[in-house]
Amino acid sequence: MIRLNNLSYHLPQGYLYKDVSLFVDKGDKIGLTGKNGAGKSTLLGIFAGINKPSEGSVTKEKGCRIGYLTQDIKVLKDNTVKDYLLKSNEEISQINDRLEIVNNELATRTDYESESYLDLITEVAELNERLNLLGAYNLEERVELVLKGLGFAPEEFDKQLHEFSGGWQMRAELAKLLVNEPEVLLIDEPTNHLDIVSIQWLEDYLINYTGALVLISHDKRFLDNVTNRTIEIANQRLYDYKCNYSKYLVLHQEEIERTMRAKKNQDREIKRMEDLANKYRAKANKAAFAQSLLKKIDKMERIEIDNIERQAFSLKFTVETASGKKVLDIKNLEKKFGEKRIFNDLEVILTRGEKIALLGPNGVGKSTLLKCITKDVSSTGEIELGHNVSIGYFAQDAAEKLDQEATVFDTIDAIATGEKRKDIRKILGAFLFGGEAIDKKVKVLSGGERTRLAICKLLFHDYNVLIMDEPTNHLDIQSKEILKEALKAYEGTLLLVSHDRDFLDGLSNKIWEVKNGKIRTHYFGVNEFLQRIKEESAPIAEQKNTLEKKASKKGAQLQEEKAKIKEAEKVIKKYERKIDELEDLLKKETIKMESAAAIGAENYDDIVANFQKLEADLENVMQKWEEASLELESLKA
Repeated sequence: MIRLNNLSYHLPQGYLYKDVSLFVDKGDKIGLTGKNGAGKSTLLGIFAGINKPSEGSVTKEKGCRIGYLTQDIKVLKDNTVKDYLLKSNEEISQINDRLEIVNNELATRTDYESESYLDLITEVAELNERLNLLGAYNLEERVELVLKGLGFAPEEFDKQLHEFSGGWQMRAELAKLLVNEPEVLLIDEPTNHLDIVSIQWLEDYLINYTGALVLISHDKRFLDNVTNRTIEIANQRLYDYKCNYSKYLVLHQEEIERTMRAKKNQDREIKRMEDLANKYRAKANKAAFAQSLLKKIDKMERIEIDNIERQAFSLKFTVETASGKKVLDIKNLEKKFGEKRIFNDLEVILTRGEKIALLGPNGVGKSTLLKCITKDVSSTGEIELGHNVSIGYFAQDAAEKLDQEATVFDTIDAIATGEKRKDIRKILGAFLFGGEAIDKKVKVLSGGERTRLAICKLLFHDYNVLIMDEPTNHLDIQSKEILKEALKAYEGTLLLVSHDRDFLDGLSNKIWEVKNGKIRTHYFGVNEFLQRIKEESAPIAEQKNTLEKKASKKGAQLQEEKAKIKEAEKVIKKYERKIDELEDLLKKETIKMESAAAIGAENYDDIVANFQKLEADLENVMQKWEEASLELESLKA
């Protein structure tokens, strides 16, 4: 359906891809992966025809309709949600407009027998037939089905789009694509603003979708359930795997390990041959032998390992001035939007050092609560901040609020004060904005880059409380891990909204569950919270029995693993002793061989043969030592 032909895409700082080819066929469901900045979103734009390749070409089947969801949506906000979708198909809208004109003309004319009048009647029939083929006559039902699937309540269908948050506008844009059923779907981070129920619905939809799909997502489960092909972008190349994301990770790691082992063996063999050549090249009777070895080395096809390691960046949120013990005291909080009550007599206390995960489905008021605390929205009741409290707030739309015309450097330079001004370039470098990247304008940054820049701004203030609303949106897996480690090390107080279970695991030490306008506090981590919900109806005796079985099984597994580690360590020591022994013998045999060669001893060939056997034995033992060491590392991990 879409083919990339020897395509290259060049930026001022170099190539994103160079001479790559790829074919996307009907039924292909492709997950794009790669570090931020590798060019995932750019590649989607090339498929969509928005971005033009520097070299090569893109060919598409004639009449192929493409639906493209970008991270930077532009929604016509003066429509209701339903009307926005009903009017989203340009061809249907144009046909309906033409039908209205033709029908008005037919209603006013009286020359019923004229050829032009008959032509109008024929045109009406043809237009209606085309509308039928486009599914225009069940469009309204499709719109309502998709809107409900993506979490819109029926009473919200007639609300104006500008009344919705950016996340819900993104849902409306996604709904527009699904309603129009294109032959190719190009979707960039569709799950960022969806709750669990909506994600499941979208999964089911995409599993049953018969067209081609190219998807960017950092939701591993979503990728596994939806995709049947994974393409990694790295080193200006596309690595194509015919499997979902989890299988790709396994195959990818196996391939790297095989290549590394082969390269290690080859490097060892090359060094051995080079050492021999260097040893004998100065000797007249061995010079030919040395030259032969060097030629053999030159003819070798060297094994190269592609540099596909992810570049890391480190974060550190500092607290120069501690807050008082009580950070936040909320009493009798009430919030309404029109007739809709979000909170009713909500009461909760936040104390210094707590790291709270604020959980609950979309629409229960998590973001609204954060906005009430930060005074972004008004509310009734008491919200009392403690002594010396300074709040850093990362909103869901923080990246969107950046000055689009400012450069990366100017964005930080405008807020940096005091000694921190000296560290602007250093900290931007830690956020992967090094070299020429600091001169990029915000409007050309990817969604992940903007998110990193918005988070970076928080470091240039002395905040002892961080309030973060979905900070991992648009971040890749490694960036999420690094942010998580920084927040774990943060000595201040954290209040966090996220639907990313892996990100929350081990980060929060308490959960605030928002439910029915109230907050229920749980004193455990997110995994236990989710597990308790799952097992809520199970009897206590059954739960205790399950925990005892798990403890017993885990203990047995630990004992078994310890025994395996001890055995592996014994084997490694045995190989190390053997290696030392063989290396000593080789040194002696080397001296004997050199002496025999110098005097032209009759048993020279026997000495060389014995030397080569010892070399082979040493290589065999070193291979076994390496395998045992890898096994030990695996056991310890």
